[in-house]
Amino acid sequence: MSVSVRKLVSVSVLTETPKKFDSNDAFLADAQQYRRELLAHCYRMTGSVHDAEDLVQETFLRAWKSYDGFEGKSSARTWLYRIATNTCLTAIENKQRRPLPSGLGTDSSDPTTEILEHHEVPWLEPLPDTAEVVESKESVRLAFVAALQHLSPRQRAVLVLRDVLQWRAAEVADAIGSSTAAVNSLLQRARAQLDEVGPSADNTLSAPDSPEAQEQLGRYIAAFEAYDIDKLVTLFTQEAIWEMPPFDTWYRGPEAIGMLSKHKCPAEYPGDMRFIPTTANGQPAAAMYMRNPQTDAHEAFQLHVLDITPAGISHVVAFMEPRLFATFGLPERL
Repeated sequence: MSVSVRKLVSVSVLTETPKKFDSNDAFLADAQQYRRELLAHCYRMTGSVHDAEDLVQETFLRAWKSYDGFEGKSSARTWLYRIATNTCLTAIENKQRRPLPSGLGTDSSDPTTEILEHHEVPWLEPLPDTAEVVESKESVRLAFVAALQHLSPRQRAVLVLRDVLQWRAAEVADAIGSSTAAVNSLLQRARAQLDEVGPSADNTLSAPDSPEAQEQLGRYIAAFEAYDIDKLVTLFTQEAIWEMPPFDTWYRGPEAIGMLSKHKCPAEYPGDMRFIPTTANGQPAAAMYMRNPQTDAHEAFQLHVLDITPAGISHVVAFMEPRLFATFGLPERL
């Protein structure tokens, strides 16, 4: 199947007149307006919101140190993207890719068998929504970012700069220190590889703020909070996928998802689980809090990111990583 990356919403809609600044500090202060979109860019490159935050900091540090050499031949925004891209390329050159369990090449699992956590795997992470993310939601959806992880770092950079940011091939070549012919070759191979590993572009996915998504998300939360697994399974499409890193297994179909929830979920009664609706990667999401029987408090447990279509919920990635709650501005307990 294929990712229709050439139809992704461009995030390079801003046009600017190149600016000169009185000092490095003045430039850095002005450049802060691009922080959130640079974070989304570094996230596409790395698949980690925490790594992306560090790389944006490194980008601004490099820009501040080298601003005296900035000649203003391009906009400050373009110059920052060039620095960010090369900072990312250096950072991920020798690192493992960040997959989701369904991207490991294994078959769907039996929900009654043992499941094991694998924290040594650098799993893909979700991205909190911002205005920049909402405007370019197709280019940060989990499925697309997961597909990018199958590309080499330079293929990833070229594809993002060309097909997401809509840069010209010559601009990309100049940014990464390559030739236009090499950039075109990298782009062709990247697109072909995404055709092999990526999901089809799904234009039926509901926006997180749409009435349809809000209604489905509300039903999803209500079923979990009532511990009504029979009701929960009716919300999924027949080919729905459920996965929950750091567990390396994944599950297909409502029946398997229901059995998994009955056999592996630590909840036992209605009220054991509570949720806060949110958004991530331009998709509907929900933060799950599980009741601690020792304290009776509901504590951070999983962050669910949903694909919602008119036919139902087609994919859930339940990230079991409590530290993500702080990143999303969510409380540790209720």
